[in-house]
Amino acid sequence: MVIIMTEENQAQNPIKWPAFVESNVVDFFMEFKLEKMSIEDGNGNKAKLSITKDNSIKIEYASTMIL
Repeated sequence: MVIIMTEENQAQNPIKWPAFVESNVVDFFMEFKLEKMSIEDGNGNKAKLSITKDNSIKIEYASTMIL
C-alpha cells in the first residue's frame, strides 16, 4: 500500500512531516505488523521505521523546508 500526500491533500489538511510520520505512518506500520519500513515524499522528506529488540518502534526521519 502506498500513501500519497499530494499538494491538493496538503492544502486541504496541512500536516507537518514529523506529525504525519508519528501518526499516520506509525498506525500503518503497527496495523500490518511490519518489521522495517522506509518512506519518502519526493520533496526531500524521508523516514525509516523499525522494531527494536524490546518491541518498541524506532523512527528516524529527515525533513526539508523550503522558505
